[in-house]
Amino acid sequence: MVLTLGEACKSVLETADPQAKLMRARAVARDWRLGRLEHSFDTQMPDYPARPDHPELLAPRFMPKRRRAGSERARIAMLHALAHIEFVAIDLAFDLLGRFGGQFPREFADDWLRVGADEAMHFALLDRRLKQLGSHYGAMPAHDGLWEAAYATRDDALARLAIVPMVLEARGLDVTPATVERFEAQGDSASARILQRIFTDEIRHVSAGTKWFESGCRDAELLPKSYWKVLVNRHFRGAVKPPFNDSARSKAGLTRDYYMQVALS
Repeated sequence: MVLTLGEACKSVLETADPQAKLMRARAVARDWRLGRLEHSFDTQMPDYPARPDHPELLAPRFMPKRRRAGSERARIAMLHALAHIEFVAIDLAFDLLGRFGGQFPREFADDWLRVGADEAMHFALLDRRLKQLGSHYGAMPAHDGLWEAAYATRDDALARLAIVPMVLEARGLDVTPATVERFEAQGDSASARILQRIFTDEIRHVSAGTKWFESGCRDAELLPKSYWKVLVNRHFRGAVKPPFNDSARSKAGLTRDYYMQVALS
C-alpha cells in the first residue's frame, strides 16, 4: 500500500526519539524522491509533535542563565540550544508540508522535504559534536518557543511562512556569523565548521519561505510586503530588531523593504 505524503509527514511528527525522528525524516525525503509517496494530503497533522523525555522543556523565562562566554561549558550550552532548534525544525518542515501542502503545487513538496532533510542532517551534526565534547542532546533544558509559533499559525499557510522562515529562521542569518567567529576565536574550529554549514543551508530555507509566501500572496491577490507586515504584527510576539545581515537576507529574497517596516530601532 502506497503511503500519501500527508501520512508520511505525520509519521515524522509522531516519532519522539531524536535518532528515530531524523532517520524517519530522511526516509520520507528519500521515498518522495524515488516516487514512493502519493502527492496527497488527507491526514490531519497533530497540534503538538511527539517529544522525548529529555530535554526538559521550560518557559523561556525559566531557562538557566548562559555561562561565561568562552568556557567549554558555555560552548556546549550554545551547541545544545542550537541542536534543539534543529530538532524542532525537523517537525516544522514536515508539519508545514503535511498541513498546507495541498494548497501549493508539487514543487512546494520538493522544497520543504529538502529543507526537512537538511534540518535532520544539522541535528545529527550538532548531536555528534555534543557527544565529542562529552555531552549529548537532552542533557540540558530547552524551551519550546519555536513550536509555539507553529501552533499560533496552524490554520494559515501564509502566516506560517511569514513567521517561521521569514522571521525566526531569518534571525539565524543575523546571529550565526558572529557565533562562528566566537567559536573560531576559542579554538573550536570543528563546531565553527558545522555552524557555517548550517548558515549556508539556512539561506536556502529562508529563500524557500519567501518564495512560497510571495507565490501564495500572488494567488490570493495580496501585496506580499504589506501583507507580511500585517501577519507579523498579528502573530509574532517578539521584536524584529537589528542588527540585520542584509547580505544573507537579500540572497534569500528577504529584502530590506520587508523587515525594515517592522524593525525596532
